[in-house]
Amino acid sequence: MVIVSSNVSSNGRPDLNRFGPIGLVVVQSTSLCNLDCSYCYLPDRQKKRVFDLDMLPLLVSRILESPYAGPEFSLVWHAGEPLTLPTSWYDEATTILQRSLKEHGAEELEFTQHVQTNATLINDAWCDCFRRNRIVVGISVDGPEDIHDAHRRFRNGRGSHAMAMKGIEALHRNDLPFHCISVVTSDAMEQPERMYRFFRDNGINDVGFNVEEQEGINTSSSMQGSAMEENYRDFLRAFWRLSEQDGYPVVLREFEQVISLIQGNARMTQNELNRPFSILSVDWEGNFSTFDPELLSVASDRYGSFNLGNLKDLSLVESTHTEQFRRLMADMTSGVDTCQKGCEYFGLCGGGNGSNKFWEHGTLASSETNACRFGTQIPVQVLLERFEEGPPLPQPTVKQAV
Repeated sequence: MVIVSSNVSSNGRPDLNRFGPIGLVVVQSTSLCNLDCSYCYLPDRQKKRVFDLDMLPLLVSRILESPYAGPEFSLVWHAGEPLTLPTSWYDEATTILQRSLKEHGAEELEFTQHVQTNATLINDAWCDCFRRNRIVVGISVDGPEDIHDAHRRFRNGRGSHAMAMKGIEALHRNDLPFHCISVVTSDAMEQPERMYRFFRDNGINDVGFNVEEQEGINTSSSMQGSAMEENYRDFLRAFWRLSEQDGYPVVLREFEQVISLIQGNARMTQNELNRPFSILSVDWEGNFSTFDPELLSVASDRYGSFNLGNLKDLSLVESTHTEQFRRLMADMTSGVDTCQKGCEYFGLCGGGNGSNKFWEHGTLASSETNACRFGTQIPVQVLLERFEEGPPLPQPTVKQAV
């Protein structure tokens, strides 16, 4: 559990004890994506701009020289389709990362590489790459073909489901574990059974639901309004019951997070998306930001760019001395304080996500969002309702083959 009080010390400078540690580093290996999803927040995803691997040692140095470095961190290649680059690029990246950690005497640091991919390009060669470089795989797939292809299409209008399923088959064939993010739109709301069976039948048991959000260049969402909130509540109830009845462990991220807090008798007073330098995000040019990765390289009238500087020009600590950081920090803190004072769910979310506050309200200094109702409030309501009903439903008897 992290503690929030003032992020400024008595001398008026940022209190470094309130920052970090850096646990997640999101790096845009390329801005290019081979899909053109209807709900994507990223601009310029049709342009192939590539992160210069010569900057990787500098990135490692910036992290380890800072007071925000911790005993572990994960680097996630994301914010574009990482697999549009060749496997050799990630082989070279891994070599550079390992060499850089060794040069800093940080071989014992617990470091993991991840990739978040739409799965359409995964084949046996990519699976070999993931294995030899120890890259943890996250995929994005939205369910059955018609639901998935309604939003996740190639630029020529062709659906991507068939190719994504080939990628999933390759992961299974090569015995590589993976987790899944599924964007939930209004198309899925009336079909919880089909959604559940899709994950069950395709061996996907680690799932996070990202309800379609108003963010970035996606200026509207099909998941808005009280009717949709009730539909989503029904959807989660049905999904939970189907999993109980079947005995198939489809683990939903939204439920697991709340259950872990309840079991540990813990409550949040902050989260990594609003605590500075818990997350470091870096775009293909080396520009960096903190807080929510979805704010990386976003420009606005109120804040200008959310970027704090470039790795080549500025250390992480130096970036906290800028007027830009102070303005972002002040509004982020104000928004979290407002949440803490006025929301009964605060202990289970820690003050929400800045990107959602910005895109829905135009400022970080705000509180409840549509995203927090779908991401926290409704899952908590469904979970507590299920707890109050009593023990899990009895599992069906499975006959043993003879």
